[in-house]
Amino acid sequence: MIKKVKIGKTAIEATPLGLGTNAVGGHNLFPNLNDAQGVAIVKTALDNGINFLDTAYAYGFGRSEELIGQAIQGYDRKKIVIATKAAQTPGHPEKIDNSPAFLKQAVEAALKRLQTDYIDIFYIHFPDGKTPLNEAVKALDEKRQEGKIKAIGISNVSLAQVKEANQDGLVDVVENQYSLLHAQAEKELMPYLKANQISFVPFFPLASGLLTGKYTEAVSFDTDDIRHRNPDFRGARFAKIVNRVQQLQPVADKHKVTIAQIILAWYIKNPDVSVVIPGAKQAKQVAANAKAQNITLSQEEYDTIRSLFKDL
Repeated sequence: MIKKVKIGKTAIEATPLGLGTNAVGGHNLFPNLNDAQGVAIVKTALDNGINFLDTAYAYGFGRSEELIGQAIQGYDRKKIVIATKAAQTPGHPEKIDNSPAFLKQAVEAALKRLQTDYIDIFYIHFPDGKTPLNEAVKALDEKRQEGKIKAIGISNVSLAQVKEANQDGLVDVVENQYSLLHAQAEKELMPYLKANQISFVPFFPLASGLLTGKYTEAVSFDTDDIRHRNPDFRGARFAKIVNRVQQLQPVADKHKVTIAQIILAWYIKNPDVSVVIPGAKQAKQVAANAKAQNITLSQEEYDTIRSLFKDL
């Protein structure tokens, strides 16, 4: 039985491994996505002991939410944790809005697309730089009191912004970039979150596939792929990352699993990470990722993995 994780100060219980769905309907982020495949990805997660689905309006401008709404039909909604996000203005995605009126309307629109009467976690996807974040959070708290959402999250935020948003102690979750390659959150953010009972959900935990072991030599991506401008995929840094990842093979062999599964098991063991949300473009990847929940790393293995990437 997989031990569930409590989200913030709420009663929400999630599996420690979730599904990031930017490749489910995220046609604006990845080329050649297939909607039927997207629905299959979500169903595969639910069928393999993953109950946490992370989406956003920004993934296909509502399309990801629509596909998830289709995929969850026939499942017990009470057993599923749905997290979504909003900030982009429909029709003008470059315009970020955190105004109370916008956020309240965004909750209602997301409910319709998801075909549900409540959303477990609703995030402010990006700060707009002008709306005081504690006022934006208060607007979401009104939706929480109406029963439309269960928990309030903020994403892509600095520690100062987290403190501003949490002035009234209403923030339950922070979702920021964090991985073995991008561990800046460990310095100041994570201690604050722990002290304030705020859950942490890292995005890009597999560093766009770099930490899965599938890359062995230099690669290039189409200009419409979000990895195209990523410095991790270039030159000496890329070569160093690939070398370190390959050093994990003996640990993977010992557990009879893949490198990707070992990396995910590392996040699951990490006391500062609540739910890890790898994405997937194929249903078989989701089924494979789900197996990470059954791996128990020793403390020595955990520390070895951490030290391997410390200087990156």
